[in-house]
Amino acid sequence: MIKIIDYKAGNAPSVLRAVAHLGYDADFARAPRDLEAATRIILPGVGSAGATMESLRELDLAGALEIAALQKKVLFMGICVGMQILFEYSEEDKVRCLGWLKGRVVRFDASKVRVPQMGWNRVVFKERAGFAARDDYFYFVNSYYAQPENTLDVWGTSDYNGAFTAAVCRDNIYATQFHAEKSGEAGLALLDDFLRPRI
Repeated sequence: MIKIIDYKAGNAPSVLRAVAHLGYDADFARAPRDLEAATRIILPGVGSAGATMESLRELDLAGALEIAALQKKVLFMGICVGMQILFEYSEEDKVRCLGWLKGRVVRFDASKVRVPQMGWNRVVFKERAGFAARDDYFYFVNSYYAQPENTLDVWGTSDYNGAFTAAVCRDNIYATQFHAEKSGEAGLALLDDFLRPRI
């Protein structure tokens, strides 16, 4: 069962629509018990890192996500803020995050670029076991970006007055800074590759 985390601060309904458009059955997860039979988990994100972490803790989902993704190795995808909170710390709200990946999230330099970054930007992917993603343009809305400590965790990069991490991957964990569900054909293809049953 595909589960989309609905923590009120995210954009779970638009992700559910994209998943349904691809022909998959999915449902929202709003409590730990909802993740017990999950075969795929998507953590969407809109808003701030602090509000996201607060919502996940209030719903008792932070621990349940860790059990599912880190212990049971359920395939996991984070989107936008759902990617950023996988790291140890975010400058946004100065908040401690999940810490699944080593590194921190920092703000774009507003003296050099428009903040937030809004619009289409090209992402170049590295080859990874699991599923392939093609280089293409994806839709971004972000003021902050991740700085992984381990460069092996970097799955895709983009450029905004300098290269930045646009996607990460480790084992069963995938995450994108861009909104795959709002990225047209390329975004739907990436989601489809993630959701397709493995043989």
